Amino acid sequence: MEWWIVYLGMGLSVGFLAGMLGLGGGVVLVPLMVFVFDVQHFPADRVLQLALGTSLASIIFTSISGLRAHDRVGAVRWDIVRSASPGLVLGTLLGTLIAEKLPTRYLAIVFVLFVSYAALQIILDVKPKPSRTLPAGPGMWGAAAVVGLISSMAGAGGGVLTIPLMMMCNVPIREAIGTSSGLLLPIAGAGAIGYVWTGLGKAHLPPFSFGYVYLPALAGIVLGTLVTVPWGAAAAHRVPVRRLTSMG
Repeated sequence: MEWWIVYLGMGLSVGFLAGMLGLGGGVVLVPLMVFVFDVQHFPADRVLQLALGTSLASIIFTSISGLRAHDRVGAVRWDIVRSASPGLVLGTLLGTLIAEKLPTRYLAIVFVLFVSYAALQIILDVKPKPSRTLPAGPGMWGAAAVVGLISSMAGAGGGVLTIPLMMMCNVPIREAIGTSSGLLLPIAGAGAIGYVWTGLGKAHLPPFSFGYVYLPALAGIVLGTLVTVPWGAAAAHRVPVRRLTSMG
């Protein structure tokens, strides 16, 4: 079977939603890759780590594409990106080290909890207090570190955490989505580096693996997302705010 077609299809399918909702797509990509890697008979004890590492590596390209599209319309809060990035990088690197030591079943639990949280954000539409604002200094770094830690262990860019948190602090939804694209980059970059580092020299990895990043899957997914992410980002600025809220 031509697996690159499958990987390309994954990228095309998640790219639009990733661009429109400010997400990296990992929530969808990780279970898809686990399934496909299982079908390809990759070593069972390495499948989830490969899916997590490859997902984060693909989010680097997704975030750059989405960030450029959102920045063109002034929807990126660069002050938030700058203040949160150090905590995101530290938390993400720590998460990759923990993920290497944890058995696969515990990583699966982290992922399920992450997805459950994302679903809960859709169900609950809690309005923030008008006076609430984003924390500054240590408070921002600590919150960002927690987001990075969870995201790296779930193989996702953290948008399902950062967007609700920003909206709870009265950041308008379009700015939250655009800024999330900027926050994805330090998470994905640090996460990819961490999974490459921890996977180097490991036995029983499939050919064309770079640490825990499976390069054929990465190439196909990136090609697909580069096509559809800009479409999604453009749609985010045409869809009514109420509709975006219900979707995110």
